[in-house]
Amino acid sequence: MSNSDLSINTLTGQAVDRMVANAARLRITVSKGEAGETIIDAGKATRGGIEAGLAVAEICLGGLGTIGLAPTGTNPKWPFELCVRSTDPVIACLASQYAGWALSHGEGKSAFFALGSGPGRALARKEPLFSELDYRDTASRATLVLESDRAPPREITAKVAHDCGVPPENVTFIFAPTQSLAGGVQVVARVLEVALHKAHELKFPLSRIVDGVASAPLSPPHPDFIQAMGRTNDAIIYGGQAHLFVTGPAADAKALAEQLPSTTSRDYGRPFAEVFKAYKGDFYKIDPMLFSPARAIVTAVETGETFHAGGIDQALLDASFG
Repeated sequence: MSNSDLSINTLTGQAVDRMVANAARLRITVSKGEAGETIIDAGKATRGGIEAGLAVAEICLGGLGTIGLAPTGTNPKWPFELCVRSTDPVIACLASQYAGWALSHGEGKSAFFALGSGPGRALARKEPLFSELDYRDTASRATLVLESDRAPPREITAKVAHDCGVPPENVTFIFAPTQSLAGGVQVVARVLEVALHKAHELKFPLSRIVDGVASAPLSPPHPDFIQAMGRTNDAIIYGGQAHLFVTGPAADAKALAEQLPSTTSRDYGRPFAEVFKAYKGDFYKIDPMLFSPARAIVTAVETGETFHAGGIDQALLDASFG
């Protein structure tokens, strides 16, 4: 099956239908918006939970990934971790899961802003990243996941439907604030995507990344947004591990492994909430190399050689998680 045969919005639509059917069990609420769009609240006015977060995270991967929760032997104080694997990590992580579609409307206190992730991005293709991805989806329905504490206004629904080329009633928005259990889970589950995105930033050819698996500890939630955001980032930056399988020369795999870990960043060494506050909440001032797993493993599949770099920082995890 070629990439053009895959419709991640169609695959994800099936997962959305299962989520809706199991709404009571997942402790989520499903409603219809003004334009007939489906709105799923996974953690604001409803309890949600870890199971809902796992479902949302797999939807973010466009139906091309699996996420589980299992004990780990590497973090004695935080013994459970999310494990992510994908059959097509470039499409799953970069064409779908990456939160790259900025959606905003209005000004002042009533303004809405959220970063959209999920397969709807591959229909709209509004981001420069898509010029480098050899993938374009076609589907009759679109799904977006928003890190937000509210559903988008009708103007955002209209924009998304227009840009995705589907009627508003075929659009689904799933939202959960980072402070919620579901919201936290779906952010930590981006540990593989973070590794893929950094590989892209390092100019490693995406076509040579053929498989991937990653894990990160389940971070405890926090009612304060900055603290909650900090913990989910620290789970990846100080506790995340990623194993990429690549084609090409072993020397390239070795170089990628050495450059991939978060330890290469000038901002490494403090809980993310402290880094965020030090830059007065300006994400764009934070060194982008910080957004990467703590430990990297890269295997050159054609030679069988594997390279390791970085490491788990237990003390910083403890400082962040409390």
